[in-house]
Parts: sequence; structure tokens; C-alpha cells
Amino acid sequence: MNPPRVVVAGGGAAGCFAAITCAEAAPATRVTVLEKSPLFLAKVRISGGGRCNVTHACFEPRDLSRHYPRGGAALRGPFTRFQPRDTRAWFERRGVKLKIEPDGRMFPAGDSSRAILECLTRSARAAGVTLRPRCEVTALARRPAGGFTLALAGGERLDCERLMLATGGCRTAADGSLPLALGHSLEPPVPSLFAFRLATPWGRELAGVAVADAELSLPGPGLRERGPLLFTHTGLSGPAILRLSAWGARALHAARYQFPLRVNWLPHLGPAALAAQLDHRRAAEPARRIANSPLSPLPARLWQRLVQAAGIPPETRWAGLPRAARHQLIEHLRATELQVNGRSPNQDEFVTCGGVRLREVNFHTMESRLCPGLYFGGELLDIDGLTGGFNLQAAWTTGWIAGRAMAGLTGQTPP
Repeated sequence: MNPPRVVVAGGGAAGCFAAITCAEAAPATRVTVLEKSPLFLAKVRISGGGRCNVTHACFEPRDLSRHYPRGGAALRGPFTRFQPRDTRAWFERRGVKLKIEPDGRMFPAGDSSRAILECLTRSARAAGVTLRPRCEVTALARRPAGGFTLALAGGERLDCERLMLATGGCRTAADGSLPLALGHSLEPPVPSLFAFRLATPWGRELAGVAVADAELSLPGPGLRERGPLLFTHTGLSGPAILRLSAWGARALHAARYQFPLRVNWLPHLGPAALAAQLDHRRAAEPARRIANSPLSPLPARLWQRLVQAAGIPPETRWAGLPRAARHQLIEHLRATELQVNGRSPNQDEFVTCGGVRLREVNFHTMESRLCPGLYFGGELLDIDGLTGGFNLQAAWTTGWIAGRAMAGLTGQTPP
């Protein structure tokens, strides 16, 4: 009699991790991973700019769950079973040392995703997992006697007793067709973690300028974020922008990505402290042109544009700054309004908000509540995290839990 067959559709982080976990826990089980593209672990390969932001050094499950605009509450329990500390231990037991950067992000010590790719591929093969690239599942159905029949793009049909769907975010209607075929429903997918396009002309002229600390707010949704941002040739990006886009994903989609963005360029200074800085500059450098003497730490190019946008002529010197213009400059530095008229192109998005509804999944096992023997993991679920390693951690956690459950184990302690 053939041993049970487990099939994982999707060769990303969640799918590969689940397959390895299942095969290591139940060596007699035949485990196959089907990936429609030529390459496995494509997002792992490019994560962190090719360095692979494996996870984040946030080791308390409740705090960790707060980094997920969608799915945080559902992940709180799973994080008590497999969290960043366990991820780090898993890779280090297999020879890949991880390092923690000052902002909490964790990377391979060698700063290359290749170490993670090779570790996962080597572990899969050592555990007897069959990896099949260029193998897309086009349709599936439940078998009357239990299990599933999968139709593959080349005409092949494949039967299995247990099936995991880890096919990634639903960017198109076709991406969600497999769970829908088995009775599941989807939260409508919309982009998350994207850059903003600016209609404000001077904003697009500052490509390459970085600001280490700015406070951003969206008056409509009432969202606020603080952190680094970067001017690009089309608008604004950087950690603060990406976090704002994640928390506001649905509201910004509803607004068709047309909205005002307010920026406080010096959030460490209150109105009185900022006024004192301007008065000090006026007393110390009365003959110097305002546009040529930026307040630290603002970049000179940005300062020039802000002074101009506040209505101060470029030849104005500190001694000649009228009181009303001084007030206007303070207001502008604390609440510049930039008009956003779009987001980064679809191919640049890294994460999708939406997916299989979480109430339809048992997060103790990642098994479907509607279809026994069906499991889920990763971004196909309505889970998305902030930038910084949180999305990969959700993949490792859901993959590990699903893999253990498909192997017949639901214990609490990582091996």
C-alpha cells in the first residue's frame, strides 16, 4: 500500500517550509511541492533587496501580532507555537547564522538570500520532498472517497490525501480560483506596501532625497506614521510610506489612490521649539538667504523647495523675514500637504491585502473548517504584515503549523 501523499501547491516560503516540516515529522509520507514558475522561493530571493529579511527580532507574541494590519489577532496563538526565536533556531541548526540589525530586522550573517534559498532547498531534498517547478494547478476537486484530484497545466492529473494551498497573494481573480473551487470565500484583494505617486510637481523633482525622520498623516482615514521616507522619480517611498499604505490599504483603494498626504518634516520639534530655531537662525545669520541655510537635519534640496512652497522668495534673507512669513514657514514645515494621485505600478508591489477569509480556517492546524484535508498558509490567507520581516515570519509560522498538522502532529513545541 502506498504511503499517504501530501501535495503543496505553491513553492514560496510557506509552502516549502510546510513541506519540509511535514516530511521531517513523518518520513514515510510522500510530499510534493508544485510551483507554477521556474523558480522556487521567488519572494525569498528578493526580500530585503536580495539580502533576505528572514524575520524580525520581536519575540513576544502579542507585540509581534501588532505588526499585522490584517490577521494579527488570528496569528497571536500560532506565534506562541512558532515565532521569530524559533525561526532563528531552525535556520541556525541548519548552518545559517542570522544577525539582528539595529532596527530589529534579521538577515543572514552573509547578507545574501542565497544562504536561505540553499538551506531550504537542501533541507527539502534531504527530507525526501519532491520539488516540481513549472507545474501549475489549473483545477482541483474533492474525491468522493476523500482527498483531492488536481489537474495540472500539462494535462496530468494527480491524487492526494492532503492538500495545502500556499499560492501567494490573489492579485487576479484567477489566483483565488483554487480555494473558491473548494467552497471558500475571499476578502477582496487590494495592494498593500506600495509607494505613493505625487501630483505635486516639486515633490517629483527631489528624486534621491532621503529624510531620516518624518511624520505622515492621512486626514481622511485618520492614519499616522513616523519614520524614514525617500523621494523617488514618481513620488514617495520608504518605511513610513510603506507602513502607511499597509494600514490604509482598503481606505486608499476606496479613494482610488487620490488623497492629500500631510507631512511634518521636523516631528521632534513642537511649534515653540521650531519658532525658537528660526529666531536663533535670524539672530545668528541675519544676512544669509533663508533658502541657503536649511534647518538640520533637513537636506538642502528639500529645504529650498519647502521655503519656496511656503511662499518665501528665494532672495529673502533671515533679517528680512516678515512675521507672517515666519508663521507660514512654521505651518508649512509642520504640515506640508502633498497631493497623491496614484501608487507604485502593480509589478512593484510586494504584498497583497485580502485572501481566504480567516474565519474559515482553524489556526491551530491551518486546516480548512469547510473542507477536511485542505490546509492553507502564507499570503493566500487574508494576512499581511508591515515591512521588516513580518510577512516572511507569517509564512514560516503558518507553514510550520500546517506541516505538522499534515504529518499528524499538533504539538506545541518546535522540534
